[in-house]
Amino acid sequence: MKSMEGERLMSIRKYNAEGYYDPTAYEALIRIERESKKMPFRPLVYICSPYSGDVEENVKKAREHCRFALDSGYIPIAMHLLLPQFMDDNNPKERDLALFINMVIMSKCQEVWVFGDRISAGMAIEIAKAKKRGQGVKFFGLEYKEVSEDA
Repeated sequence: MKSMEGERLMSIRKYNAEGYYDPTAYEALIRIERESKKMPFRPLVYICSPYSGDVEENVKKAREHCRFALDSGYIPIAMHLLLPQFMDDNNPKERDLALFINMVIMSKCQEVWVFGDRISAGMAIEIAKAKKRGQGVKFFGLEYKEVSEDA
């Protein structure tokens, strides 16, 4: 089937699964398909920054780091903003599970971006794992300038 622009849309059909003509769903799917083609590719980037310590300030900074990544053309993943919503960082079993979850999610990201002037124990584990996997690891200092790992 051809859309108005003439591109081939093999997976979008005018008939539903039961074989009935369904023009409303068809037009909605065509619109979604067109819009998705307008969006540029955005790689996933894992946000690695401190959580423990001054949690309130660190969460605020992690949000800023995510905004920086988004504005730079990436899709930020900051598990330390998500997991504490339902997991207890002070419970050793849940912290270990959270670190495991982080490693799984981090493996799906193209790069790991490290922020902050200190490397926490959890961050050190994430950085080491990313390097072992051969993932790109970038370090950012003040004003989001990329710095060397030793800085």
